[in-house]
Amino acid sequence: MKQKKDKFLPVGTVVLLKGATKRLMITGFLGVEKSNIDKIWDYSGCIYPEGFLSSNQTCLFDHNQIEEICHLGLEDDDEEREFKNKLKKLATNNNIFE
Repeated sequence: MKQKKDKFLPVGTVVLLKGATKRLMITGFLGVEKSNIDKIWDYSGCIYPEGFLSSNQTCLFDHNQIEEICHLGLEDDDEEREFKNKLKKLATNNNIFE
């Protein structure tokens, strides 16, 4: 699938990260690790197709780490558009965009 430039792909999007062999499904946004609360990651995700198995297997990654978008989650939805607008405002206000 063609690479999409927009930051904050929809929940449910399945991606392959650079150098990875296992795909991830996006499950959330703007995650932080307990060990480094100063770093805000663009996405949280779980391995695909297994899904969420436990909280210690949640993956945090940034948009620039994505090599390939394998499947795009639901985009053409009013709730998703409204949420993404709020998410972009939050990210802009917190200097998360590169």
